[in-house]
Amino acid sequence: FAAGCAALKESRPILPIKEYEKLIVGRLDADYIGTDNCLKACHAHDKNRRDFDMSTMGSQLSRESGLPLVNCESCHGPGSLAVEQLTPQKLAADAKAGKKTTCDYKTLVDIKNIPAPAQSLICLKCHAANATFNLHNWNASTHSINDVSCSDCHRIHGSHNLKVKVRDTAAMCERCHQDVKAAFSLPNHHPVPEKKVFCTDCHDAHGSASADKLLRRDTVKETCTQCHTEKEGPFLYEHADLTDDCRACHTPHGSVNNNLLTAREPFLCLQCHPSHPIAGTTTAEQKRAVYTRCSDCHSQIHGSDLPSPSGKGNFIQ
Repeated sequence: FAAGCAALKESRPILPIKEYEKLIVGRLDADYIGTDNCLKACHAHDKNRRDFDMSTMGSQLSRESGLPLVNCESCHGPGSLAVEQLTPQKLAADAKAGKKTTCDYKTLVDIKNIPAPAQSLICLKCHAANATFNLHNWNASTHSINDVSCSDCHRIHGSHNLKVKVRDTAAMCERCHQDVKAAFSLPNHHPVPEKKVFCTDCHDAHGSASADKLLRRDTVKETCTQCHTEKEGPFLYEHADLTDDCRACHTPHGSVNNNLLTAREPFLCLQCHPSHPIAGTTTAEQKRAVYTRCSDCHSQIHGSDLPSPSGKGNFIQ
């Protein structure tokens, strides 16, 4: 484990938190001027102002709520230098000339061009990982380690609803996970494109206690049996060592085979049972019929509490 950590640090060096903090404090020679002064200068009537006011971070957070107030400078840093040239005379002259007045945004925190961990750190100042339920695994998550930032999924200025709607998660996730998008186009797939199942039913984008694929549950089997409860068991006759990982036979997103199998029957079964004897088959025609699908006889392939007629646990009933 220690060797793995050393290799990770060498291949993906991570700055100390203090170094990231230096990137998001803004200009030390600037002063805080308040949201009203920021917005009335450049964003008085545009969509940024409207979306911010309607968002949970805008006017909905009043002093009476007891929650921390969030404004432009909470994320973009102190703004006095950005607007110091925006005098009433300049605003009037620009309006007369039909020009759009802009602030000196280069004096603000350049959020788009700082490293992803620093971008997320801006959000984590308020949405602290130890205080927000679904963020307590964020820092060690696959997304965080691979430089995915909060703003890659959440559009702070793009909408009055900052949360990602469940019905929109697939389109968002597929922007990066193109292989999964392709799998959902295969003949047999989980009904994610049909919006009957959603990515977040199985995965937690903010991190997971599971070491596998940001799963909401500790194991693959626990994740699958949230819906497929009849396959959960425990059974008197378990299917050998395959009880904890459904992916031994199934692929989760899509397949060309029925039931999301990784291979067709009987070839899937023959990978583990190459010399399986079949009792009661004497003719070539009978053997061909038997080898059509193993599950035609072994119908309880996930496990059974009943022995077969021969007294063995071979999942026939």
